[in-house]
Amino acid sequence: MSSASVSRRHDAYIRDLLQNAGLRATKQRMGLAGLIFGQGERHLTAEELYAEAIEAGMRLSQTTVYNTLHQFTEAGLLREILADARRIYFDTKVDPHHHFLDEETGEMEDIPHDSVAVDGLPTPPPGKTIEGVDVIVRVRRPS
Repeated sequence: MSSASVSRRHDAYIRDLLQNAGLRATKQRMGLAGLIFGQGERHLTAEELYAEAIEAGMRLSQTTVYNTLHQFTEAGLLREILADARRIYFDTKVDPHHHFLDEETGEMEDIPHDSVAVDGLPTPPPGKTIEGVDVIVRVRRPS
């Protein structure tokens, strides 16, 4: 199979992904979605995606990257993970699961949902239900 036909199939997959999420398949969304979803499941920051986009020859602003990541999150294509006040990660795996965060490298790794048990959750405020619990286990190499 030629690289052109693989590329067309990939573009069709990305276009369908966006359209099924209710998003127009603009050139910039297509390009960013190709970078995000073309490498399997991953965790990335807006800064990392912007650097990848520039390296790939895309002409866009950091604001466009941030806006697109938030649009993809609102559409259910990504999951936003607030690791701390300095870092927001975007995860291509949107089903419930938890994370290890390497404090030295900033790398994030999945923990299966059923590997963590959280007991004793408080009763939510009136009129609210608990939607989920996200656990981030911070790790570091021993000194």
